[in-house]
Amino acid sequence: MAVVEKELGMASLNGPAQWAPDQLTRIPYWLFQREDVYAREQQRIFKGDSWSYLCLEAEVPEIGDFVATRVGDQPVLVTRGHDDQIYAFENRCAHRGALLALVDRGNAKDFTCVYHAWTYSLEGDLTGVAFEGGVSGVGGMPESFCKTAHSPRKLRVTNLHGLIFGSFSNDVPAIEEYLGEEVLTRIERVLGGRKPVVIGRFTQMLPNNWKLYFENVKDSYHASILHLFFTTFELNRLSQKGGIIVSPDGGNHVSYSAIDPDAERDQHYADQNLRSESAYQLKDPSLLEGFDDFGDGVTLQILSVFPGFVLQQIQNSLAVRQILPTGTNRTELNWTYLGFDTDTPEQRRVRLKQANLIGPAGFVSMEDGCVGGFVQRGIAGAQEAASVMEMGGHDALSSASRVTEASIRGFWKAYRREMAL
Repeated sequence: MAVVEKELGMASLNGPAQWAPDQLTRIPYWLFQREDVYAREQQRIFKGDSWSYLCLEAEVPEIGDFVATRVGDQPVLVTRGHDDQIYAFENRCAHRGALLALVDRGNAKDFTCVYHAWTYSLEGDLTGVAFEGGVSGVGGMPESFCKTAHSPRKLRVTNLHGLIFGSFSNDVPAIEEYLGEEVLTRIERVLGGRKPVVIGRFTQMLPNNWKLYFENVKDSYHASILHLFFTTFELNRLSQKGGIIVSPDGGNHVSYSAIDPDAERDQHYADQNLRSESAYQLKDPSLLEGFDDFGDGVTLQILSVFPGFVLQQIQNSLAVRQILPTGTNRTELNWTYLGFDTDTPEQRRVRLKQANLIGPAGFVSMEDGCVGGFVQRGIAGAQEAASVMEMGGHDALSSASRVTEASIRGFWKAYRREMAL
């Protein structure tokens, strides 16, 4: 990233932008509403010193396979090249800017722009220009034209346990350092030594700023309050054994808990008249019957990587979530449900049944698709106000308690650093 960009401060934003230095417990609402903030995020975060999740290696298993995705606003292609390596480059013709791939995924020998038939290799190199030499010696490109100088911008790519991340930055550290040891270990816990298999997909459009959803992911404190299903069937209560891990730089986190089948039903929620008890029952209780996937008794683990990746384990339901901003008040959320190639038919059936827990209409996560919109609507006209983020203190540190907003404060710590705010 250019030095001049690194030195930009809040003065580069249009108009007043008040946010006290080093403040993590008061989050100004203008951050979720302003177009200049959104534009700055695209340059400093998504095209800056960060690793963005692109796809699963399992989605591009064969030479010529490709996935069309985005990094922030920028359309990107992920391919498996002729050398069997994975590449990522802008999904944009260098000629007039048209998309190279018009479908989400497929297999191709190369990519030819439909507009003027400029052709690109699987590795992202410009290889052909229609009528480059003109017609009958007339017209065409000048002798000085060099195809190697007109390829789409390529991303750095890294593969972590089958997760493909990309970055536009040459300065971002290796993914292992970027994650931090504890978060890396928790990814290895789920994916290490196993080959993921895609068993389902959803795309969900959220009526709110992308940061509100990422806050929600990092907010373990809300889960057993907002989600009636969690407490009714005792899948997640704040009294259960668990904790919060926040990476040293703040941007990445893990929240985890374990069900104790022998514990007495706690009264903390009922005593405070919280929305936590109901007469609802499952017509098919086998929905919640599963198996110990990882041999450690942890039944819920939510892991996030700045700026927009989530790895989720809820019971035996495994998924990755990709958070893609599409404007100041609209977010695309892609869910990819996972199994492993070693799953037995019975285990695969459990995973498919428990997929009903999450997603746009999931028994657990349906409310998450609504609450961000409630906030976006609630803060309209309140740019001078701010949220209060003091649960569990003022820091952004790991905690044995999940009654904390430390991991959300960690996100804002990383955000302030990358945005120079």
